[in-house]
Amino acid sequence: MTDQKLILVGHVAGAFGVKGEVRITTYTADPMALTAYGPLLRADGGHALTLGAARVTKDGLVARVKEVATKEEADALRNLKLHVPREALPQPDEDEFYLTDLVGLAARDGSGQVLGAVKAVQNFGADDMLEIAPAQGGPTWYLPFTREAVPELHIADGWLLAVRPVEVGEREPD
Repeated sequence: MTDQKLILVGHVAGAFGVKGEVRITTYTADPMALTAYGPLLRADGGHALTLGAARVTKDGLVARVKEVATKEEADALRNLKLHVPREALPQPDEDEFYLTDLVGLAARDGSGQVLGAVKAVQNFGADDMLEIAPAQGGPTWYLPFTREAVPELHIADGWLLAVRPVEVGEREPD
C-alpha cells in the first residue's frame, strides 16, 4: 500500500501475438511516455509491469514486459489498470495543471465559505465536471468545470472559487 497520489495512465488490453507481448491502451498524449515513467503500478501502489521494448499502435502500445513470457500470461492481465506516481509526470507549464491536481482542493463560494472539497474530476461525455463532497456531509454534487462556474483556481493555496449554477426550477432573485 502507498499514500502517494497515483495517476491512471493506461490499462492492459490483452496479448499481442503468441510471444507474450502485451497490448496497452494508453491515456497519455504520447503513448511512448509510459516507457519513461519507470515501473507501472497497480491501484494499491504495488508493482504491476516493467516495460521493455515498445512500439506505438493506434490504441496505445505493444510492449514486451519483464513479468510476462507467454500469450496466456499476457491475456491473464487483461483490464489491469496501470498507474504511476504523480511525481513521475513532467511538471506542467506555467498556467497549466493536471486535472488530478484539482482533487482535494477546497471549493469556496464568493464569501470564502468552504462549500466542500473536490472528490473527483468526472467526464460523462460532454465536459469535465468537478464532483464536490459537501463540507457538511451528505451526497456529492457536480460543478461544471467551466470559467463561469470556476472563475478562480488557487492550486498552490489549496482552493478554488465555485459559483454554483442556478438549479432547474429555481428562480433567480430579482
